[in-house]
Amino acid sequence: MKLILGRFLPYRLNVLAQVVAEGLGRIYAKRFGFGIPEWRIIALLGESEEMTARDVGVHTRMHKTKVSRATAALEQRGLIERRANERDRREAFLSLTVDGRAVYAQVVPIALTYAGQLTDGIPAEELATFERVIEILMQRSGISVDTPPEMDM
Repeated sequence: MKLILGRFLPYRLNVLAQVVAEGLGRIYAKRFGFGIPEWRIIALLGESEEMTARDVGVHTRMHKTKVSRATAALEQRGLIERRANERDRREAFLSLTVDGRAVYAQVVPIALTYAGQLTDGIPAEELATFERVIEILMQRSGISVDTPPEMDM
C-alpha cells in the first residue's frame, strides 16, 4: 500500500483551505491592512456580536497566542473593544466598535464576492452536495457546526 500525498484527502483539504484563506487574506491586507487572524475575528464578532477570546479561539481554531495578538492589534486600531466579565475577571468579552462594525460591513461583501468567484459556474446541485459532504466531514472530525436554515438536510 502506498500513500499518494496529492490524492490524500486530509492533505488536499489543508492545502485548499490554506490557499483560499491566503487569497482572501491578500485582499484584506491590501484593503484594510490586516491579515487572516484579524479578518476572522472581525467576521466572527460581526456574526456573534460578543464573545470571549477563548471562544474566538475555539470557533476559529486559532491558537490563543494568535488570537491574543490579533485582538490586541484590532483593539489598538479601535476596531474591537473589551468589556470585563464580572463573573470571571480573568476574561473579557470582545465586541466590534462602531468603526469595527463599519469595517465588518465592508468585509462581508468582499468575502461573499470571493466565495462566489470560487464557486462560479459550478451547478447548484453539485454545490449542495459539496456543502453536505463538508458538513459530514466536519461532524466526523468532531467539529460541532450549526447548519444554516437553507442547508437543512
